[in-house]
Order: sequence, then structure tokens, then C-alpha cells
Amino acid sequence: MDTMLAGRFHLDSKKFAVEEVPVPVPGPGEVLIEVKAAGVCLSDVHLIDGSLVPLFATSDTVTVGHEVAGVVHTLGPDLKRGLTVGTRVTLEAGKTCGQCAGCVRSRPCTQMRTAGIDYDGGWAQYTVAREDTLIPIPDNLPFDQAAIIPDAVSTPYAAVVTTAGVRPAQSVGVWGVGGVGAHNVRLARLAGAAPIIAVDPLPSARERALAFGADFALDPAADDFADQVRAATAGRGLDFAFDCAGVPAVREQAAAALGLGGSLILVGISPRPLTITEGLTFNYLGKQVRGHYGGSPESVTELVRLAEVGRLDLAPSITDHLPLAEAADAVNRLENKIGDPIRLILVP
Repeated sequence: MDTMLAGRFHLDSKKFAVEEVPVPVPGPGEVLIEVKAAGVCLSDVHLIDGSLVPLFATSDTVTVGHEVAGVVHTLGPDLKRGLTVGTRVTLEAGKTCGQCAGCVRSRPCTQMRTAGIDYDGGWAQYTVAREDTLIPIPDNLPFDQAAIIPDAVSTPYAAVVTTAGVRPAQSVGVWGVGGVGAHNVRLARLAGAAPIIAVDPLPSARERALAFGADFALDPAADDFADQVRAATAGRGLDFAFDCAGVPAVREQAAAALGLGGSLILVGISPRPLTITEGLTFNYLGKQVRGHYGGSPESVTELVRLAEVGRLDLAPSITDHLPLAEAADAVNRLENKIGDPIRLILVP
């Protein structure tokens, strides 16, 4: 076991390829994980197409992939958690630089580094992980479902539960029902939101949203869109509007759909400027805009527990499995919405 396959992105040439590379060796406080499943996220696509630029990269080549599950294969020195070989785990999607005294790792900061973007991730047969980024998973949670929890599920979960603080009977709109938005719908329902309005231009995505628990699924291009939202909310407008698309036009439409004291939650990321053209009514109704980024260790742990006891079945979220060698095809399928995937899983 000297070499392995890994999906590598070359930052200088902007080229992606599955290559044979040396198997990494865990250092102090680290373990080697045998990867069993790795999710393909839109952030991975954005890294490869050049629209997402690593801020804290330590090398000119990085192994892609931040949604990873597997088993502990080799223990590094100086471990503190009592991990054992064979433990089933999922990996947090990011870690801090470790240089800030008293750092609270569940809070995002300017030094938050992301696996598969700033340092080597899990599109590989093996990956090294810091022991404090590992979260054990139960035997009844399949690796493919566990792999997507740290981002595709944890990000909207934290948006719903922490950033928004959705309470039962509050109205929620979700714009963009893809890999993150589909879970945003499910988690809003789990939190007791009512009604839940999904908004997506794709008919297949709207159908999926209804299957995932939305009460209404609307086409954002409909001439009577605003009237439909008012009718669905008994004229009150939305308490929360979640932008899971990261598109300026979405944010404008979502903000306009908010009611008294409503909040726009920015879940989808975009390098483009945030603009709200609504005038006095935005102030008069006391609307808010809240930024959101990623999940947290607590989110992942809680979601693993919810999946373990059967409150959250993530099997419908897995669109397909592909061999690691076909990673480029998986990127193409997600980028071009071929088959309208929620999550594609790479299997080493």
C-alpha cells in the first residue's frame, strides 16, 4: 500500500485529474482514514471551474472532496481520544488554523480552512484527518449517507436551527432545491415550519421538494408568483426566506416575499455583490438579512444522532454512486444538472 488513486486539482494549471499518488502518513494527532464514500458538492465544481479560489492553500495541488466517510485505518502518534482501528467515522468539512488562543471551532472565522479546497480532502482511497475532526457513526448509518452530513445536510441544518432559529408554525421559503436546498426543505419541516414554500425553476426540483415535505412548490418566473406567496401565507408573507442558490435575482425576490420582521438567510454563496433594491417597505417591515456559512461540529453530531434513531432518512438524497476513477464525469453531471442530482457519491 504505497500508492493510491486521488482526484487532484492543480491550482496553477487549473486542471483536474484522477492520479496515482503516495498514500499519506498521519502525523501527531492525526489518523489515516480508508475512504468508503465521498460526496460531490457544488463547491467542488466551483473549485475546479475556477470560481472558488482557495484562501489558505498550503500546496499548488490539492486532493478535492470535503464530504467524506470511512474507517480508521492507521493511528498516528500522540492521539488523545482513544480512537481504534476500524472505527466508522465521518469527517468535519473544515478546521481552523489552530493559532488563535481560545478559538471556538464551531464559529467561522477568516482562518477557517476547508478540506478538499485548502488542504487535501477525501476524493481518494485514503485521507489523513486530525483526530478532533472525526465524528463516529453508528453501524446502521450507511457510509454514503454519513458522508454528505458534514456539508449538504449540516449547512442547511445550522441555517434553520441556529442562524434563523425557526420555530414551529413559522413560514419558510426555500429558493433553489438542489443538494443543499432539498435538505433545507426537509430540515425546516423537521423543525415544524409551516407552511414551507419551495421555489425552483426546474419542474423536477419542484416535484422533489413536495416529496421532501414542502407544502407548496412555485416557479419563480410565474407572473403571479408574489400573489401565490401571499395566498400560501394568508397574506402575511414569509418569516424566513432561505437563499440556497447564491443568485442576486433570487435574493431580490426572496427579500420582497418577506413579511413583518422577516429574515433573508444567505445560505448559497456567491462572489457577486449583495443588493436589496426594495425601498421603504424593507425598513418599515423591519426585515433583516443574515449571512450563513457551513455547519458546525455540533450540527454534524446532532444529525448523526437523528439519522441513527430514524428521525432523518437520507437515502433519498443519494442520486447515484460512481467509481472514484469517474470523478470528472461526476463533476460534469453536477455542473450541468444531468439527471438533476441531489448528491452523487464517489466510491474508491
